[in-house]
Order: sequence, then structure tokens, then C-alpha cells
Amino acid sequence: MFSRVLVANRGEIAVRVIRALHELGVEAVAVYSTADRDAFHVSLADQAVCIGPPAAVESYLVVSNVIAAAETTGCEAVHPGYGFLAENADFVRACDESDLVFIGPPADVVEQMGDKVRAKEAMRAAGVPVVPGSDGVADPADLRRAAGDAGYPVLLKAAAGGGGKGMRLVGSEDELESAHAAASAEAEAAFGDGTVYVEKAISPARHVEIQVLCDGNGNVLTLGERECSIQRRHQKLIEESPSTALDAQTREAMESAVEKASIAIGFRNAGTFEFLVGSDGGFYFIEVNCRLQVEHPVTELVTGIDIVREQVRIAAGETLGSTGRAPRRGHAVEIRINAEDPARGFLPAPGFVSMFVPPLGAGVRVDTGVREGAEIPPFYDSLIAKVVVWDETRPLVIARAIRALTEFEIEGIPTTRDVALDVLGSTEFATGSYSTSTLEGLVGRLPSLAPR
Repeated sequence: MFSRVLVANRGEIAVRVIRALHELGVEAVAVYSTADRDAFHVSLADQAVCIGPPAAVESYLVVSNVIAAAETTGCEAVHPGYGFLAENADFVRACDESDLVFIGPPADVVEQMGDKVRAKEAMRAAGVPVVPGSDGVADPADLRRAAGDAGYPVLLKAAAGGGGKGMRLVGSEDELESAHAAASAEAEAAFGDGTVYVEKAISPARHVEIQVLCDGNGNVLTLGERECSIQRRHQKLIEESPSTALDAQTREAMESAVEKASIAIGFRNAGTFEFLVGSDGGFYFIEVNCRLQVEHPVTELVTGIDIVREQVRIAAGETLGSTGRAPRRGHAVEIRINAEDPARGFLPAPGFVSMFVPPLGAGVRVDTGVREGAEIPPFYDSLIAKVVVWDETRPLVIARAIRALTEFEIEGIPTTRDVALDVLGSTEFATGSYSTSTLEGLVGRLPSLAPR
């Protein structure tokens, strides 16, 4: 086991990783920008190193600064959390070159899976169903031909990234040219690569992902699915496990496909395979996330497995304690609380948190990097907390989640708390009959989404 690990992140995920390291008896070194000097994760760490000014491109995204922080503090490994450098193959290689263990997949896997086109090709070769569309990065002529073959509506997607950046829904051939120009420009701005490809738009669709752990000896453990269809702007708001969209046969088929694909691509450590599930029950690969997911606590609550601790153990050379399918119990829901104004199109809302009283009680977990009086800076992601709830059944979980959110007191900034309460109380969520377009369809019906 390592004696000291650098946590190359901030906010709630840095707090989450630092706590896991301390539970393993490992010292944690934090990094921070000048905007995060007084952040919670800095105070929790055994040591902390300033790596630059507020802008992420001058601090958290500067590979040389992060590596220097690890080297000067005598760290043996680096945990990237999610976002920032977590899926940057050059960063993984820089860790390797500095004799630092990267707590995540190997650089070649990160690089291959980071290219959505190469990832689809690898999944197709492993026998995993993929969404119909272009076989590779497509120029305008190829896009037109592939879109016609797949059948409208189609999605244009950035080859080099995700999170909804560089994505456009195209309903007809007449819209293709302008959509391509817009998607390409947005992809270039977000990822430095304007290339896009085309996929069949599956609608209505469920967004379901499979969590996997793989050790260095070829052992694979799948930890079931997470349902992530409650989204705004292709960003997840509420996740749950198990999914109401899967029966036992489909679940096993998806987990079996992920197990085979993980072995085929040489995956190691923790990752998530994301799929679209159609109304007919068919499932289609979207992408692989070569990192810890924001919503990983959902899986932890239904499996009893601490995914972060397993990441550290695998990186330290330990073998998985079990393989195949992890046992699961009960139901869990995660609600993301973002510093955003839902009535203004979920516009980010930085500022000072004048009151922050998270909920307590049986079956309630709150992951956060925020304390009362903290400043939410405008430079980073708007996520401030995750409320994660477990109970024996889905109806009980929904009731407990509503109770927890009602008790959650946050003042000083607008948040998505009330939106989550409205969604949890909706007929669509209560019945489990929802899709990736449900939240958009609820606009105007939910009080929290009424324009001001």
C-alpha cells in the first residue's frame, strides 16, 4: 500500500478521495488554486500545495504543476478524481515518467477510449452493440451519407469529448450543414478538436451505465447499473440503481458485454461503460469513462463496496476480492445539488453560501466540499453537493430522498434542490417511466422550472 498520495482535484471529489485515503492509513496531499486557498479539501489534507491562479487552465489543468506538487511532497501515486486531468493520457504518461502510480487505467486505454470513434470500433470488435452511424470521423459528405443510412433524427457528436459539448440533434437533411458547423465550432472550442461523427438518435431512450472494477491480473467485477436519464443539457441531475428500464436478462447481457469488453481492451482500475437503452430493450454503447464517476456513491450504497478504496488497492497491486457480479441490495438514488438558477436555464450561480445545513438520518449520505460561509467560485463546475439515499425499496427511497432534500437548508445562492424535489414528486419519476427527454418535457409543468 502507498504511504502518501496526491489528490489532483478539488471540491467534493477531493474530499471524498482524501477521506478514503485516510481510512486506508495513507497520507493525502491536496493541490489548490489561489481561489481555493480556504477550501474544505485543503483543510482535510495532510499537506497542501498551491499550483496556480484561479483559472483551471493555469492551475488544475497544468500537468507540470501537478507533477511537481507530487514530487516535492514525496508522493508515490496520484488520484485524479473526475474531470480536469482524470482522462488525459498525456497526464497518465507524465505520472509514469515521474515514477508516480496513476490511480486509474493505463495511458493507452485512456487514449483509445477518449477517442469516441476508436472506442466504438473497439466495442464493435469486442461484440458490444453500438449505435448505428458513421464508422469513423466524417467529413460533411460522409456525414450526409451516414445520416441517410442511419435514418433521421441523428446526433452529431464530438470525436474528442463528451458532456454535451459539440453535440447537435438533427431532424432532417436540411438541418445537417448548419448543425455540423455549429457542432464542429463548439467541439473545437471545448476540446481543441472540431471533428465530429454521426449517430442514430434513439428516442425515447434511457441512459444506463455499468460500473466495473478490473485488477492487474485480468480479474473483472461488475457492480450493476446506474440509471442516469434525468438530465439537463446532457448533464445528469438524478441517478438511481437499479434501473426500472432493465429486466434481469438485459442486465446480465449488459454486464456480460462489459466484462468481455474490459478484458478485450486491457482495462484496469475503475471505469464506467455507458449505454442507451431503447424502448424495445435493446442497448447500445455510447462511451467508456476511464475514471471515477460523479454518481459512484449510488453503486457503493447498493453493493457495499467502497469504489475509491478499491481504486487505490488495485493501483497498489492488490487483487480483487471477488469477480463476476457484485451482490446488490435495496435501492439508491443520488441527487446532484448544483449552484445554478433553474428558472434562468440552469445558469451557473456563484457566490457565498450563507447557510449550509445538510440532511441527516438513516440511509442518507451527503458528499460535499462546501461548508457554511464558503464561496462558490465562478471558475469551476457548479456541483456543490450530492445527496445519496438508500432504502429497501424504490418507493421508500423516493420518500426518504424527498424528506432529505426538504431538510437540506442552503441559502445565499440559487440551487437545483427544488427542481430535484419536483422531479422526485412527479408521476414520471414515481412510475419509473422516464427518459433522457423527460426533464425537458417537464419544463413549464414544474414550479421550480417556471420562468421568472
